[in-house]
Amino acid sequence: MIEYNEGHQTYYVYIITNKYRSTYYVGMTNNLGLRLEQHKENIDKGNITFASKYNLQYLVYYEKFTWVQLAIAREKELKGWRREKKLDLIKSFNENFEFLNSRFLKNNVIPPASERQKYKNIKI
Repeated sequence: MIEYNEGHQTYYVYIITNKYRSTYYVGMTNNLGLRLEQHKENIDKGNITFASKYNLQYLVYYEKFTWVQLAIAREKELKGWRREKKLDLIKSFNENFEFLNSRFLKNNVIPPASERQKYKNIKI
């Protein structure tokens, strides 16, 4: 049973892909813009993660939640889906399969590390 705690926060379940749209990653965060920056930074710095290994940095799908428990449950649900079902979900939300990063990144450019310091303590 899911227990809903008090609080008003925003959480995102998201799907990112590479420029070829051939591999997908499902994740959950409370700051999607910052999380997209981190995925890109891991690629640029050569940090080994699933997303960086396959150059996954392009947002193609997201859902917004108020309750962290619901976001976690949805992330687990999507991670259990077959590829075809995930593709159908993405296409129902993003018919042209466009990269949606610009909705969360200022001018779709990651600011230099010196400007990101103020966000360093944000929990992801």
